[in-house]
Amino acid sequence: MKVFSFRNIRVIILLGLLASAAIYTKEQRLNTTSWYQTINVVIYPINGDSSPETEHYIQNLSTKSFKDIDDFFNRSAKKYQLIIDKPMLTTLGNTISSHPPSPPADRNDRLKVMLWSMKLRYWAYKNTPDDISNKNRIRLYVLYHQGSDNESLAHSLGLQKGLIGIIHAYAKPAQNKQNVIVMAHEILHTVGASDKYNYQNTQPLYPNGYAKPDQKPLFPQRYAEIMAGRIPVSNAQAKMPKDLRFCLVGEQTAKEINWITMP
Repeated sequence: MKVFSFRNIRVIILLGLLASAAIYTKEQRLNTTSWYQTINVVIYPINGDSSPETEHYIQNLSTKSFKDIDDFFNRSAKKYQLIIDKPMLTTLGNTISSHPPSPPADRNDRLKVMLWSMKLRYWAYKNTPDDISNKNRIRLYVLYHQGSDNESLAHSLGLQKGLIGIIHAYAKPAQNKQNVIVMAHEILHTVGASDKYNYQNTQPLYPNGYAKPDQKPLFPQRYAEIMAGRIPVSNAQAKMPKDLRFCLVGEQTAKEINWITMP
């Protein structure tokens, strides 16, 4: 048996890369859930449908376009009495022409998901290089589309490993407030929050998917738990919030992101 065969060397290199990635991810997790300093969120627009209308929309974006995200996190931080007043600071980054690798169709195939995650992180490194550490920075890659009334956009993703979000958003001013709700939701995924809705029908799960689970009468709710994304109006119905002013960080989400110390 050849100890230093080509196959064994490849395995050793792969294991080394995985170990390095695990250590780096652990450091990211610690840095982004200690909440002793502001986390930078950088939004990188991408023309998702290559249309001139979408390009025009992107050219008119500014950091001010995402102010609602910072306001939402500032309000939420006060509710949970965080030491830091501004947990997130959102800025607009450069427009990117390259598209991120698509996730595997079978999300249950752990090997494919792991390989895709590594490809995505390498793509992010190649397309958004800079001189600062990524241990305390969240990168959102927002693919803008014109979209249509009869067609929903691809599902957005927020990954804790790499602090990366892939957002599919509408390139229409009328959709701006809905877009930032999706972005805030995925930002929270990157720092450890879980979804709190039924994947089959998108109905918020009781009690953790309700902003006010102890409200009496329970319905209708006025606010959406941000990780549920919808306002429950009955046991079987929910509606989209108008904007982030009608969204709250629920207690379970606060525990997951270390805003509430676990007993």
